[in-house]
Amino acid sequence: MEQIIYFFQKYKYFLFFLLLASISLFLTINNTRFHKSKFISSANEITGGFYEKTSQFSNYLNLRMYNNELILENATLKNQLEFLQSKKDSITHFIVVDSMQFHQKYSYSGAKIIKNQYHQKNNYITINKGENQGVTKEMAVMNSKGIVGIIDQTSKNYARVQSILNSNSKINARLKNSFHYGTLKWNGKDYNTVQLEDVPRQTSVTIGDTIITGGRSTIFPEGIAIGVVKKVNNSTSTNTIDIQLFNDMSNIGYVYIVKSLDKIEVNILEKTVNE
Repeated sequence: MEQIIYFFQKYKYFLFFLLLASISLFLTINNTRFHKSKFISSANEITGGFYEKTSQFSNYLNLRMYNNELILENATLKNQLEFLQSKKDSITHFIVVDSMQFHQKYSYSGAKIIKNQYHQKNNYITINKGENQGVTKEMAVMNSKGIVGIIDQTSKNYARVQSILNSNSKINARLKNSFHYGTLKWNGKDYNTVQLEDVPRQTSVTIGDTIITGGRSTIFPEGIAIGVVKKVNNSTSTNTIDIQLFNDMSNIGYVYIVKSLDKIEVNILEKTVNE
């Protein structure tokens, strides 16, 4: 308390000056339109800049939440799109007398990558969704740029994805501008480049052609982007094509899990036929 009293006694003239200056400034601003408008403008500029910085900082802290919201929203939109496509196919190809029934083939859900390998010969990715969230083996994994891999192991709340950068990965794929198919593999060298093998030699392939999923399996929907033709090797009986991936496999954060709603039915049918 004595220190406070001493402070006021020591600086009383300076504090009195500040008081008078504040009063005069207040009266000037209140009684002069020019000074008042300038003060308001300056105050808005300062507070606006402060609020903008605060908002940017807050947005940065909430990026994870925003990303999760976007993933959920996009998954919902993909499900709606799949349902609308099933409507279109049903209306185009079937005549239903009593009621219109539509058949959706795939459903989508979002997940986050918590571990990503891309430098090994056999690379795997871990995601934060598992059996409790309805995830099972042999579900497709993709993002907005293209395919990522196939789920090969699950636990209660996590799943392991066999990346397309895995020597055991074999995915049916084709050229977008034709129906010549091949098998997508990886030679273990460049994590941005995979190989499309077993493509018929007579296939017309041009550098820059787009490669998509072929749809000849119950895992990936047909037409999912993969990459573009980078190089064609014609030295064998079948073309081996280097594909530049659309995805940067070293920089992926959020993905979609794709569930085939027809998989069990198709597998049972094929098993019965084979027997």
